[in-house]
Amino acid sequence: MNQGQTVFSQIMNYLPLYEFQKCVDRYKGNHKIKSFTCLDQFYCMAFAQLTYRESLRDIETCLRATQNKLYHMGIRSRISRNTLANANRIRDWRIYADFAQILINTARQLYAKESFGVQLEQTVYALDSTIIDLCLSLFPWAKFRKRKGAIKLHTLLDMRGNIPTAVVITHGKVHDVNILDTMPINTGSSYIMDRGYLDYKRLYRIQQALAFFVTRTKSNFDFKRIISNPVDKSTGILCDQAITLNGFYAKKDYPDKLRRIRYRDVDTNKNLVFLTNNFTLPALTIAQLYHCRWKVELFFKWIKQHLRIKAFYGNNENAVKTQVWIAIAVYVLVAIIKKRLKQNHSLYKILQIFSITLFEKTQLQQAFTENIEIPENESLGNQLTLFN
Repeated sequence: MNQGQTVFSQIMNYLPLYEFQKCVDRYKGNHKIKSFTCLDQFYCMAFAQLTYRESLRDIETCLRATQNKLYHMGIRSRISRNTLANANRIRDWRIYADFAQILINTARQLYAKESFGVQLEQTVYALDSTIIDLCLSLFPWAKFRKRKGAIKLHTLLDMRGNIPTAVVITHGKVHDVNILDTMPINTGSSYIMDRGYLDYKRLYRIQQALAFFVTRTKSNFDFKRIISNPVDKSTGILCDQAITLNGFYAKKDYPDKLRRIRYRDVDTNKNLVFLTNNFTLPALTIAQLYHCRWKVELFFKWIKQHLRIKAFYGNNENAVKTQVWIAIAVYVLVAIIKKRLKQNHSLYKILQIFSITLFEKTQLQQAFTENIEIPENESLGNQLTLFN
């Protein structure tokens, strides 16, 4: 029940603060800190994400304007632009990365039975990356082009609930395929990737972990057909083959057989060729799985549009990673609240409602009520008269 708490405080009540303190202690985040703790920093940055603040000065101005409400929001220290900038610069970003991972594990449990368009019992992940452009003169550590800086967000997305289970932040020059060396592989799960991740040695690592992958072939794909399975071409499946790789190094990197599926996409009027180590699922299901990969693109588009990760409050690497991880934590927190309150609203709508009600002392569930009844006998006599 709401006991005079602001909406912001009620949102933060969903955070496991005991686990947050363990993350802070792990990296000594509050060492020799007398005021403006890591929790204060998290609250300020979460406020900035929920309300899409433009700069540190913007954060300072908005929070100081509501100084009498900060204590009830959980912020115990006076807000200063320099203090927040210094905290972002020097406090270990891994505090917020580890805490975001705790929220991610909670969200995955809540969305474990969520449907994603294909009826499968196994967990399905989509792996992709997105580039965030930066000014090279302001971010010299973010190498990308000769006169251009950028960072990459390499993301492994759980298709049930669109929850980012693993995120790696690198500078822009890191090739996507290298992330396969660090991504966790779970036995029995399926990993959907585009052809930028086509590396036979790394794909064989997935095969040896008893997991499955679905990707696309490149134009110079060289193979030898073993057998062709019968297909129903009215479904769009043109061929379903068991193959082996040609070439000395390709065969050395991936000595087992593979499955090649050729599919006609009626929406784009293109022929797509898929490569997988899954010989159990129907060919059409493999094509549907790859089509679901576009959810990771929608995830990137969503967080870029509705969270603050395209412009940064600090220039050093620690400040950038801190801001990105807190943005991910906020995204997952909103997803957790959506599930626990059993809301059918989209994450976008929930985020918009939060952004304009943060300082109101109303029950969180009531904030989503669309039909507000106005008493018929309510007096309007105190309204100013514009025209007689």
